[in-house]
Formats: sequence, structure tokens, C-alpha cells
Amino acid sequence: MPNAPESGEHRWNHLTAPALRHLAAQDAAVLLPVGSTEQHGAHLPTGVDDFLAAEVCRRAAALAAPMPVVVAPSVWCGLAEHHMPLGGTLTLSLSTLHALLRDVCRSILRAGFRRVLLVNGHGGNVTALNALVNELTAELSAPLAVTSYFTAGRAAIAGVLETQESLMHACEGETSMALAAFPSLVREEKLPQAVGPAISLQSEDASPVYRSVPFDTLAPSGIAGDARGATAAKGERMLDGCARALADLLRAGVWPDDAR
Repeated sequence: MPNAPESGEHRWNHLTAPALRHLAAQDAAVLLPVGSTEQHGAHLPTGVDDFLAAEVCRRAAALAAPMPVVVAPSVWCGLAEHHMPLGGTLTLSLSTLHALLRDVCRSILRAGFRRVLLVNGHGGNVTALNALVNELTAELSAPLAVTSYFTAGRAAIAGVLETQESLMHACEGETSMALAAFPSLVREEKLPQAVGPAISLQSEDASPVYRSVPFDTLAPSGIAGDARGATAAKGERMLDGCARALADLLRAGVWPDDAR
């Protein structure tokens, strides 16, 4: 078909408008990566959360075939106020994130798609995105859903890591995936010093009271966890495992009207 997308291409901004209309007519699912731009110590770039969410989505879209899936351009800025004291961080207010996601999702729906899955890559976004999906579902009268790639792929991540059970921050896990996906951006000469205290992700904190804590008071280096054992091989296994878990979710159906 002349309007069919190029074989193997899933990225919205690499496709033409006719190709996207064709995919919308096929009832393609849309993955919307939501990341953050924030400090990740001295060895990782500030775009880690954005880049990894988009990479997992791209891989998941390929693995979900023949199910049609489009990966929207990522939302590269999220809620990162707790990282601001360490510099290098861009953050949004909650109301701005709400408005931004509303307009992006509305545009996706107006382009003819009806199923949108937000795929988060930043621990600090989790609580807000869960609440915002409720709001956006009502505002847009459309079935939206949200997951975090590290939640969908929790088992795959835990099966690879040697010094921790889940992702922390600029840690063995994130550093390994960065070495696999964008090695030229990792400052490997800084890895011998890339270690900090162990913490839980904000979304997994079991404390009975929540309060705002600047990240520098928890980890002055900007690192939580131990990145010294990071390898590209570990990263490839984690990225593949997270992508497969996300593809499995898509095939199983994550929207209320999916009939499987």
C-alpha cells in the first residue's frame, strides 16, 4: 500500500502523515514515553530517563509485531524538583505537566488514534502520572493508561542486577542500560567513583509519611546505588527484558475496551 509505513519504522516523527493516517486506520496503539532531564552524577548525561524510556518503547514496538504500534516523540521534561539543588536539572510544575500531556494526548487522538499508553522513565513522575491518567481519561473521553518501563520489566531487571534488586539513580542498572543504548554519552573514566547510598524509588517508598527531601541530602554525589559493576551486556539484557514485558502488556491489552 502506498501509504503504509516503512518496514520496521515505528517512531512518529520519522513517519509521514499519510503513513500515520494508515496506522491510525489500523487502530495502532501509541506509546508516549515520559522522561525527565535531570542530574545523574558525573558519569551519565542528564537525559538518561528520557533516552531510556524512548529506547524501551522503540524496542517494544518492534517486538509487538504484527500488532501495529507507534512511538510518539518523548516528553523529555518531568517532575524533578528534588534534583534541582544538584544543578543540570529541568523541571515542570504539576499543572504544566498536566497541560502538556493533555495537549499531546489530544493531538494523538485527533490524528485518529484511540489508544495511548504513557510509558514513564522517571521515578519522580510515578505518583503524578497515575493521578493524571485519571484526570486525562475524563477530560479527553478516551481510554488512557500508564506504566513505568522499570515496573513492567521489574522481574527482568531484578534478574540481571548484582548489587541491587531494582533501579535507583545513576546506578548499576541505569548505567548498564546507558552503556548498551548510548555508550558514547557515558563518562567511563568516572565510573570508579560512581557510587552512593542505596535508596528506594519514591514510588516504592514504604514510609508511612511522605515529605519532600532534596536529593542532595540523600546522595550528595547525585548517585544512589553502585554503578561500578555496570556493563553493556547487563544493560542489553535489561532493555530487552523491559521491552518484552511492555510488548506482552500491549498484546494482553491494557485498555478497558480491549477484547483479547
